[in-house]
Amino acid sequence: MESRRRLLIVGFGFAVVVCVAATLAVGTLVEDADDERAAPTATVTRPATTRAARPVTLRSASPAASPRVGTGQVGVAPLSAEAAVQRVAPAVVTVVNQRLAGLSQQDDLELGGVGTGVIIDDLGHIATNWHVIEGGDAFFVVLSTGESRSATLVGADPITDLAVIRMEGSVPAVATLGDSVMLRPGEPVLAIGSPLGAFTTSVTAGIVSALGRSLAPEPGQPELTGLIQHDAAINSGNSGGPLVTLDGTVVGLNTLGIPEENGQPIQGLFFAIPVNTVRMITRELIEHGSVEYPFLGVETVPVTPQLASHLQLPVESGVLVVGVVPGSPADEAGIQPDDIILAIGGDAIGEDRPLTEVLFRYRPGKQVEVEMQRGAQAFTVQVTLGTRPADQ
Repeated sequence: MESRRRLLIVGFGFAVVVCVAATLAVGTLVEDADDERAAPTATVTRPATTRAARPVTLRSASPAASPRVGTGQVGVAPLSAEAAVQRVAPAVVTVVNQRLAGLSQQDDLELGGVGTGVIIDDLGHIATNWHVIEGGDAFFVVLSTGESRSATLVGADPITDLAVIRMEGSVPAVATLGDSVMLRPGEPVLAIGSPLGAFTTSVTAGIVSALGRSLAPEPGQPELTGLIQHDAAINSGNSGGPLVTLDGTVVGLNTLGIPEENGQPIQGLFFAIPVNTVRMITRELIEHGSVEYPFLGVETVPVTPQLASHLQLPVESGVLVVGVVPGSPADEAGIQPDDIILAIGGDAIGEDRPLTEVLFRYRPGKQVEVEMQRGAQAFTVQVTLGTRPADQ
């Protein structure tokens, strides 16, 4: 019997399309120094209007007094959990999504939903989840002090479930973004957010359970890749809230959890988008309002030692091609199902550097060298990357 799993999308329901397009994963994301990424041509997803948002009543936690968070260094001595929270909490906000009420032509707004966000720069840009702002006509944020501020949508990317809004007024604090590639299973982490949209600046604690997880938000939907699995409890309303290490740096944005499977409750399965992905995508959204993805045109599964042993593959790393999109760059280059992609542009593909991350280093139209394995034969092909089609 097919396994039935229900996912908790910790804010609102959302659909993500990732398949043969380049989406992001854990690891250091570096742009090609000699090939600056092209400006995206797609329109911003559901831009917000400038209509003033109407505040709703929220129960705020006591504000955490803390100086402005600076540009701290990754790997500094750990703080206490309390000190780490005090450092980050002033930069955490509750994000309120409001929508026009029915078909009314009036300015009546109703609550569309509530999530969490984190301030990422001195200009007031806030990173959150795409599914938090999806369908919104107006937005406002609630600071840790309980003060409300109007906000506008800067850009959104459904593929990575990330969005940027910008709040009005002075900036109370800026979170320090760490390096998610430095995470290790067993490392303590804290989740800060607004569970149920009401209990603002709530903190839960746990550890990193695993790295590089892939998960479809709903059955039949494409996967989010490179997720951080952890067991710091999150609930509806925590979407977009930071996952924080004990040095007071943000290493991920919480996005979903699994509450049950086959009717049986499940505990401690929560997932966050790596901050390296957040950093790269939010930069694109702030600069261009949307993200343009390179397109190779393959469906793959990671090659692990276990898979290599089971299928008697000649290598234990890379990705195994299970499908090729007809007419795609991969198809035109002669890539076939059962081929193994080992590296692109000299960058080896593995658990700590997935194919999607390596691809995102290049803009559409760039020619790249792809190292392949077909049976016992190793070879290379030249591929000119395309632009991700809208329906992929």
